[in-house]
Amino acid sequence: MSRLKQRHDDKNVAIVEEEPYLWPAAVTQGERERASRPVVVGAGCAGLFCALALAEAGLEPLLVERGDDATRRTAVVDEFNRTGLLDPESNIQYGLGGAGTFSDGKLATGTRSPAHRTILETFVEAGADPQILWDSHPHVGSDVLPAAVTHIARRIGDLGGELRCRCRLTDIEVSRGDESRIISVTLATTTLDGRVTEERVPASDVVLACGHSARDVFDLLKRKGVLLERKTFAMGVRIEHLQADIDRALWGPSAGNPLLGAAPYKLSVHLPEALPGIGGRGVFSFCMCPGGYVVAAASEPGGVVTNGMSLAARDGVNANSGLLANVFPSDLPGDDPLAGVDLQRQCEQKAFELGGGDYRAPAQLVGDFLAHRPSEGPRAVLPTYPRGVAWGEVDSCLPPYVVEPLRAGLPLLARRLSCFGDGGAVLTGVESRSSSPVRVTRGGDLQSLSCAGLWPCGEGGGYAGGIMSAAADGIRVASALAESRRR
Repeated sequence: MSRLKQRHDDKNVAIVEEEPYLWPAAVTQGERERASRPVVVGAGCAGLFCALALAEAGLEPLLVERGDDATRRTAVVDEFNRTGLLDPESNIQYGLGGAGTFSDGKLATGTRSPAHRTILETFVEAGADPQILWDSHPHVGSDVLPAAVTHIARRIGDLGGELRCRCRLTDIEVSRGDESRIISVTLATTTLDGRVTEERVPASDVVLACGHSARDVFDLLKRKGVLLERKTFAMGVRIEHLQADIDRALWGPSAGNPLLGAAPYKLSVHLPEALPGIGGRGVFSFCMCPGGYVVAAASEPGGVVTNGMSLAARDGVNANSGLLANVFPSDLPGDDPLAGVDLQRQCEQKAFELGGGDYRAPAQLVGDFLAHRPSEGPRAVLPTYPRGVAWGEVDSCLPPYVVEPLRAGLPLLARRLSCFGDGGAVLTGVESRSSSPVRVTRGGDLQSLSCAGLWPCGEGGGYAGGIMSAAADGIRVASALAESRRR
């Protein structure tokens, strides 16, 4: 293999010696009974794979998810798209599989983990196309993911774990003294007819994999004195082009070849330091969805949030991606660790207002955005946001330190992909949930620096940025937790 690489001298070819990943070694009965069963909060990819790894180790975790199972969740999302009736507990952000279930299921990652192969194999066993085992840009598809995550949840149950949907974390009890330690959690379960029951569950180990949108959990942690810190995140809009134009720009005469499918892209630029007030920021595409759709991803009443997804076939007319700019901790006022959450909420509420108050989204053509004028309607690219759009301007639903970098970055991105110079491309706002603005600080043992037995995990904890990195972090936390039971 090394001689073959030397012969071709191709910088895009790398030799990777992968060691097979093994699930955490099984604990003994005594080690399992030494403390209460672990509670995993959140059944997105981090929580799901964390619970699976804990179950493989024999620790019989309790996995709680505030949203619905995959079948009912899909119906609830469809109902919101049709009627604008938002369920704050079950939506594109909350429910089995987390936000990733409705974001194409992209499995490419820039991170490294010995668990990556196992994660891919787990998805294949759960019904994903075996092609993801070798494809350089693997994806599952938002039409396949609901069944896949259901299969993984069922596997957790077969191993002695338990999944509770429509079950929300409402309180944590922490001991006081020489060392703060988690003692219990309070869980509120809502039945389909609306009845709520609360239960205090003793818990010496709680994995916090709640996702980047669980703002009430961040509020709870702050009240309980758990150490939080701001982190850099990103905000912006969704940008839509015709997929055929993306194909031609990237593949030229080969565009349309069925063997190639829909072309993906990944773009970024670093703005020159000399640009006053915005220099040094990154502008980049995020969660690019070939042949995909812009989705309505609100989780709070009175706020508009956009995201994107593709089905497994990626055969939609449009392509879309997040068009984002960095938000740094220094951009935010005061010293509140949740100031980034406040900014997100303000922007989402402004977008709701601009959209007319019925979860339509504000939209603007790229050419009009660059020219500082409102848009009156579409050209060739018809927006796919399911609640409909309100044409106008997107400037006022984002802060200037996001809007101006986007305006400066678009012509630079057009040098790399000509479609970004298309004045008829559509911008839909706001894209505010690309990552968490908060980090729940943890130490080298992966437990909270301020509360033993609390294990921050995945995107919500501030330690991942996509399905693969979140799943890998979940497995890493599970391995550390299982090892702690053996001491």
